[in-house]
Amino acid sequence: MSTADIKKNAQDRMNKSLETLKGDLAKVRTGRAHTGILDHVMVDYYGNPTPINQVANLTLVDARTIGVTPFEKKMGAAIEKAIREADLGLNPAAQGDLIRVPTPALTEERRKEMVKLCKSEAEDGKIAVRNIRRDANESLKKLVKDKAISEDEERRASDEVQKLTDKFIADIDKIVAEKEKEVLTV
Repeated sequence: MSTADIKKNAQDRMNKSLETLKGDLAKVRTGRAHTGILDHVMVDYYGNPTPINQVANLTLVDARTIGVTPFEKKMGAAIEKAIREADLGLNPAAQGDLIRVPTPALTEERRKEMVKLCKSEAEDGKIAVRNIRRDANESLKKLVKDKAISEDEERRASDEVQKLTDKFIADIDKIVAEKEKEVLTV
């Protein structure tokens, strides 16, 4: 494995960490409804936990309401129960075949909790990036120990990995700042 391979691997892993953070932050809801809120809700489908989007069609009825239409009529009660128990602060209401899931307006206190959650997610992302940096630096040290590269090459590669780490941490800070602004906007 060369220094270029180590740097490429570190960059790929840091990109994945950044994408994961973006996905996690997308779940933090603002005042608007979006079907992604329900992505991780699991419904008991004949004894198997199944993602909600595999047992129902999710749509936006209006800016604050998600419509859930079960593929099978008898699944309505199970879907309603799963949404209620998902700890999302949502209270679904059945209306014929359609289950309406209104998203309540956020209080100031709840918005501050959301900001704390965003910061916690960001810290997890930064830790992941730092762990990737550590792994890359250990791989570089191993190459020096095996006499595959010189200490100067290892130092240069470590500096490049550090620059990569700084760039990704700055990206994380920027993404979280945007999300905080979005959450705090009434």
